[in-house]
Order: sequence, then structure tokens, then C-alpha cells
Amino acid sequence: MIMEIKPFKAYRFNAKKVGDVGDCISPPYDVISPEQQEQLYSKSPYNIVRVIKGKDEAGDDGEKNKYMRAADYLQSWINEEVLKQDLQENLYAYVQDFEIAGMRVQRRGFIALAKLEEFGKMVQPHENTLEPPKEDRLRLTKATEAMFGLVFMLYEDPQRVADSIIERVITGEPLIDFSDEQRVQHRLFMISKKEQIEAIRQMMKDNPCIIADGHHRYETALNYRKVNTNPAANYQMTAFVNTCHEGLMVLATHRLVKGVDGFTMEKLISQLESEFEIERFEYDSPQGKTDAKRKMLEAMRTEFEKDGNAFGIYADDGTFYVAVLKNKNLMDGLVQDKSPAWRRLDVSILHKAILEGKLGIDEEKLASANYVKYVKDTDAAIDESIAAVDNGDFQAAFFMNPVKVQQIREVAGAGEKMPQKSTFFYPKFYSGLTINKL
Repeated sequence: MIMEIKPFKAYRFNAKKVGDVGDCISPPYDVISPEQQEQLYSKSPYNIVRVIKGKDEAGDDGEKNKYMRAADYLQSWINEEVLKQDLQENLYAYVQDFEIAGMRVQRRGFIALAKLEEFGKMVQPHENTLEPPKEDRLRLTKATEAMFGLVFMLYEDPQRVADSIIERVITGEPLIDFSDEQRVQHRLFMISKKEQIEAIRQMMKDNPCIIADGHHRYETALNYRKVNTNPAANYQMTAFVNTCHEGLMVLATHRLVKGVDGFTMEKLISQLESEFEIERFEYDSPQGKTDAKRKMLEAMRTEFEKDGNAFGIYADDGTFYVAVLKNKNLMDGLVQDKSPAWRRLDVSILHKAILEGKLGIDEEKLASANYVKYVKDTDAAIDESIAAVDNGDFQAAFFMNPVKVQQIREVAGAGEKMPQKSTFFYPKFYSGLTINKL
């Protein structure tokens, strides 16, 4: 079994027709809020949001709906040369420059068509999927016979074959260069030399991959292949990033909790003390609160760097807490049907030992979305979470360290999937930079 990739002739937005191509690109469909959907609609009459996340309209039915409108948009844009297909088959270098905690970072990857494989040795998922998004994406794929968003896959190559090629390619003129609302710069370049394409193809042949983002898109492609005899349906448009690349960023996803009967912070801390070392950072002024928050985050970081399991906790009681797991074998008694790698995850420990074990938020309650809100670790995430507790919207905030790439590999390699919202790969790969028409 091999990982087969190949170049393709992408359709791309034509600047001579649309003006600023950046106005036509969008975040992936699953992170677009209703407000952002409106903003993207207003940016350009050609923004790809009309295709990947169109609006429902009054009178929609089986023959007239957002999926049919998406197909009409796509075909009319091709007819009008709003979208033009590249003349030769290429791989594409996708480079993102962004800032994390005041530090400038660059992530480099390449876009190719990857031959679809059922999950196993060569393609490993790390998250569970839900049926409604897959049904939605399948209807869009059937209507448009095209792929607009990227599946994000991780591979490991210490020799950095593709990274070295990308480094040379990006000295040239980009096909696309735009910055989004989060000040992430997106640039696209062609990898067109046959020897470069072949070098990357050969490097990838024996390289198992993990899906970092886009599980629903990948499973949709598998489902589409089952109902379509077109040979092109055997391939998925995919962005690949080397786990050895220093620009690969995995951020944390924090948890806000509500609806717990009889909750008090004093009671929770008392319950935790037998299994966790509790550090307290008290405050009695606004500046003291800022300092205590900083000390909490520093203590969490220290544990992260020495592979400890730690959580920050806040409940508006004049103290920030850090809970550090004392007994590394705690999870062995709570979960017997998971691998050691899964049991060592911070998110597994939080969900099983604390949310379920102490607060009664079991898997059914987690799935209901009535008790836990997930907050991605963007710049304002910590302060917004604290404010949500201070305002009484939530009872407590649990702050997380990020999952390490090696942990993702170990869990996926064991054939398991992580708890919900374990990883947040930043930044997102945008949709519409390359389009693969089947």
C-alpha cells in the first residue's frame, strides 16, 4: 500500500475578471459564522462562500436549493472565465505567514491530489465525525462535481524534500497573495517542474499520513467515490504539511462549563486534591488579577514542557488555579479500553477524571452541547473566557495546554480517535485558492 499523489490542473480565480482575488477566497465552510457569511457575500459577487456555504432561500425544494445554486455559480464562473483552469498539471505550494504570541511564524505545505484510501496504515484519522456535515458536503459534491476545500494532512519527512523545493519556489512571484481578517498572509505558488513533482511523489509513496483537519471532507470523498464511477472521484484535493516543519502549530481548545447542579469552586478543589497537586494564584485587584492569570499560564507551560498533565481553572472566586496530575496511573482505573497514549492526553484526563468524574458531565451531556462550550485559543480566548465566567454565563473555565504532534501520531497509530475538540491547527487552510473539477 502506498500514498499516491499527483499534480492537477486547478481552476483558479482570474484577477482580470474579479480584481482582488483575495476577495473571492474564504475560510473553510465549517468555521464560517452567519455574520461572516454575510461579510463574505458582500466582499465580492464571486466569493466562493456562495458555493461552499450558500444561503437557504424561501421556496427551496429538492430541485431548487443552495446546492443547485452552487452548481450554477460554478458553471457560470467557468463560462465567463471568472475561473480559469491552469494549462498544465502542477502541485501548488501554499505558504501562510502569521503571528502567535508576538512571534512571526511561517507554515509551508503543498497541495496535490491524493488517492483515496480507507482508513488504515496510510491514512489515519484522529477525530470523530458527524453525519449531518457529511450529508451536507455529499449533496454539494454531487451537485457541483468539484472540490473547493482542502483536507489537511500531516506527513513526516526529516529530509525535508518538499520543504526544500517549496523554499526555492516561493522566491518567485505568487499566484495569490492576500491577508485575511486575522492578519494571516496567504500565498500560492506553482510547483511545475517535472523533477520537483517527481521528487515529492517519490518521497510521499511510503509515507503514512494523519488527517489534521477536514475529516468530514475526506469521509465525504470516500462516500462520493462509492456512488460515482468517474475515475477522478478516486482522488481528494489535499494540503500536506511536514510534522518536522517548525511552522506547524497546534493550539489548545479551552472549555467553559455551565449547568452543573450545586457547583462551587471550593467543592471542586476539595474533590481534586487527592489526585491533583493544586497551585493557587490569588488576587484582590485588577492588576493582581492580570498577574495571577499570567502566573497560572506560566505554571501550565512549565508542566507542558516537562510532559506533565495540567489544567488552569477559573471560577471568579478571587483565585486562579492550576491542577497538576499526581498519579500517572489514574486513568488506568477509569478507562480500560483505550491505549496508554489516549489515557495520557490532557483532554482525556479532563473529560473523564474531572468533567465526568467530579462534575457529572458524561459523554451524553458533552454531546448535547448544553454543558460545555469549546473556545479555540486565539489571542483573546483567555480573557473572553474569564469574562464569560465573570458575567455569570458559565460557572468555570478550564484552560488547556495544546496537544503535541507526537501525541497525535501515537493515538492515531493505535487506531483511536481523540476526545472532541482536542486539536486546533492554526491557521486554517482557506477554500477557493485551487478548485478541482471532477
